Amino acid sequence: MRLLQRYIFFELLRLFAYLVFGLTVLLVFIGVFKEASERGLGPTQVFQLLPYVAPSMLPFTIPATLLLTVCVVYGRVAGDQEVVATKAAGIHVMSLLNPALLLGAILSVGSFSLTNHVIPWASRNIESVIAQASGQIFLDVLEAQHQINEPELGLSITVTGVDGRRLLNPTFKKAIDDEHYIVQAQEASLDFDTRNQEVLVVFTKAKITKPGSNDESWITSDARRFPLSRKKGKIQPRSMTIKEIKASIADLDQQAEELESERDWIAATSLVLGDFERLSYENFADYRKQAKKRLKQRRKLKTEMHSRFAMAGSCFLFVLLGAAYAMLQAKQQFLTNFIVCFLPILLVYYPVTFLMMNLSGSGSVEPWWAMWVANVLIGAAGLLYLRRVVRH
Repeated sequence: MRLLQRYIFFELLRLFAYLVFGLTVLLVFIGVFKEASERGLGPTQVFQLLPYVAPSMLPFTIPATLLLTVCVVYGRVAGDQEVVATKAAGIHVMSLLNPALLLGAILSVGSFSLTNHVIPWASRNIESVIAQASGQIFLDVLEAQHQINEPELGLSITVTGVDGRRLLNPTFKKAIDDEHYIVQAQEASLDFDTRNQEVLVVFTKAKITKPGSNDESWITSDARRFPLSRKKGKIQPRSMTIKEIKASIADLDQQAEELESERDWIAATSLVLGDFERLSYENFADYRKQAKKRLKQRRKLKTEMHSRFAMAGSCFLFVLLGAAYAMLQAKQQFLTNFIVCFLPILLVYYPVTFLMMNLSGSGSVEPWWAMWVANVLIGAAGLLYLRRVVRH
């Protein structure tokens, strides 16, 4: 028995390793070159990204390749009548399925570790590589075109030349929110803050003017910060660990309580002082907007947290469905078995998963159960086929 189970387990492991390696390498190159084309990265940055993009692809490649693996191995075992032989010898069919279920359980834990630890680490390193490359791209564009225009950032930079990190005769125009000014300098030096994705500009012999005003100020030296990337923003939930997600949820809850207390205090003092105009709907619009924004962030974080557990558990359920179906068909046409199993997953599992993600993010359903709906459907189908395998 142990020999038979070891044989099946290592067959599964060997084939799975080949398949997941090939598919992951293919997707990694597609993902890296897509990122490089969107961000304008060079060959050096592309090779730096390769080790960090691979972990991001594994949670998507593992379930599909695991399903194909069990379809191949168990389709061959059943097609060679080995299942019939072992049952005739008094061996329960579950003994043949135990290696696949064990591998599915191991990969479920591994998939969760990837999404919870490895992918956040890889995402931060990807952003670091891109941020470092952005500084060089920033200088290359200025040297080639002598200007940079970022309407979304309200920033325009014009130079007559670039010498290393020195800008010759630069003119900076900033016009966004409450910042409206023009800086004309003899020269400026640049320093890049890759962590905050900002560029520090130190002006020399500069004149600062404000549009619509006659005020001018001459300074010997001045330093200002500008965003290095228009995509700068908060860390995405996918780049956070479960511990960080829980901490962020607790922080949002605390902010919501403080906001509610402040709103109640204003309402109470307005009632006491008889300032009823202050109680108008418009005066509390900002509080409602902030509360709605924090609630949306909280839902997004909760959905991400529960989706990781559900996506990790799908590895085990894919094994249950694929192995049971392949043994029931008792055919060596593994590709047919795989397609028959994968089509319902493609047409039902993933659409239901994405639907529940959207509903959870909007607050229509609770993510703690909604993210498991697709898994329950796959698990029910797997148990149905398993029951038929055991009986027949």
